[in-house]
This record gives sequence, C-alpha cells and structure tokens, in this order.
Amino acid sequence: MHLSRTLMAVAAGALMLSAPGLASRSSAISAWLNDSELQRFSNATIDGRYANSKPFTESYGSDGRLHYVERGMTLGGHWSITQGTLCTIYDLDETGGCYRVMRVDTNCYEFYFVSRTEEAAPGPNDGKPRWTARGAIQGQASACKDSPSV
Repeated sequence: MHLSRTLMAVAAGALMLSAPGLASRSSAISAWLNDSELQRFSNATIDGRYANSKPFTESYGSDGRLHYVERGMTLGGHWSITQGTLCTIYDLDETGGCYRVMRVDTNCYEFYFVSRTEEAAPGPNDGKPRWTARGAIQGQASACKDSPSV
C-alpha cells in the first residue's frame, strides 16, 4: 500500500483533504508494518482505492514481479521490501515508489508515500505521512472504510 501514473493525481487529491476530513478511527491496529510483516503481500493481490476513489488492483508475485491494473492501464515491474517500506517500481514508468504500510483492520491496509526510489527509502521521518491509498487482500473479506486513519 502505489503506485501508477495517477500517483500525481492522488497526491493532489490527498493534499486537498483537509484536517477535518481526515476521520480518525480508534483501532488497536495502528503501527507501521515491519519487514517481516510486509511479507504477507508476497504472492498476494490487493484491490484498492486511491485518495481520489479511483480503483486499482496490484499483484505481488513471490518472484518479486509486480502486475498493476487501473481502468484499462496495465503496468509490470518489481516490488521489494526496503527498510520498512513496500516499494513498487514499474517498468518504463516512473510513478512508482516506496510506501509505509499500516494495517488498520483485519483485512485493510493503508499506503503512505515516503520515497520515489528504493535507494531513497525509507524517506524522511518528519512531518505527517502522505496517505495515498487503501486496499485489501483478495480472497479475504475486506474491512476497509472510506477514510484514512492517520
């Protein structure tokens, strides 16, 4: 939880969210996933929505390959776990990046952009994280709501 050409649009949409619009839910699950916890995405597919509500699907192969689909656009690439971030780097497209991931419910993950490249991960630790998207692993009941937790 990133992620495509719409990342710029998503970032703009996220910036348009005002502080009152960021509903905070009380949840016992609220810490960033660590490297071993991020392994749950290996060989999994996420169905998600960006901050602007645009849906996407992203599959993380156990071989490190990545397959991304968004409204008729398909991208390939690779994914990695880098210093506590989930990185999605696309072939021939520079809009991927690295994200801190938070599990906010049983099967709901939020993705917060931290850097454009694996080399720059984990990015700066100062300031409020930039919420980008929310998604759930396919094959399990989704517990995702419509507003970010942070």
